[in-house]
Amino acid sequence: MKKITLLIAFIGMITLQSCTVNEVQDNVDNDTISEVFEVTRSFNTGNNFSTFVDLGTPIYSSDMILVYHLYDVVGGEDVWRLMPQTYYFNDGGELDYNFDFTRNDVSIFLDANFPLIDLSSAWTQNQTFRIVIIPGYFSNRSAQQIDFNDYDAVLQAYGINPASIKRI
Repeated sequence: MKKITLLIAFIGMITLQSCTVNEVQDNVDNDTISEVFEVTRSFNTGNNFSTFVDLGTPIYSSDMILVYHLYDVVGGEDVWRLMPQTYYFNDGGELDYNFDFTRNDVSIFLDANFPLIDLSSAWTQNQTFRIVIIPGYFSNRSAQQIDFNDYDAVLQAYGINPASIKRI
C-alpha cells in the first residue's frame, strides 16, 4: 500500500510540475483620464477682477490642476503660458494672472502692484485660459519628467487629444 501511495504521489508531482500560471496584466487605466477645459472670460470691477469656473463634477483630492493663459498667436499657433504668470510693464508695473482651485472649481484672478482699473482692455477683456486636470496617478509619477511650462508637452505626456478640449 505504501508503494502505491508513493507511486501516486510521484505521478501527481510530475503531472502538476507542468502546470503554469499565466498572469494577465491589464495596463489600461480607464479611471485616470486627463481633461482640458477652455474658457474665455473678462475681468472688471464688477467681478473684482476674478472669474469662477465650475468643473461640473468634483475631481479627486489627489488630482492636480494646471492653468494656461493664451498670451499670443504667432503664425497661426497659440502661445500658452503656465500660470501663475507675471507680466512687467515699462513703468515698473507688475500684473499677475493667478489661480486657485478646489475639488469643484477653479478661480482665476488678476493681481497687480497698481490699481487694476488702470489696465488696458487688452489685458482684461476676452482672455482665454485652458484648465488641465491631471489625475493624481499621473502627478505622483516621478519617473517621467515633464516641462509643465510647455503646454504641448503636457498634452503629449498625458495623451490628451487637442480635439477633445471642452469649451465652457
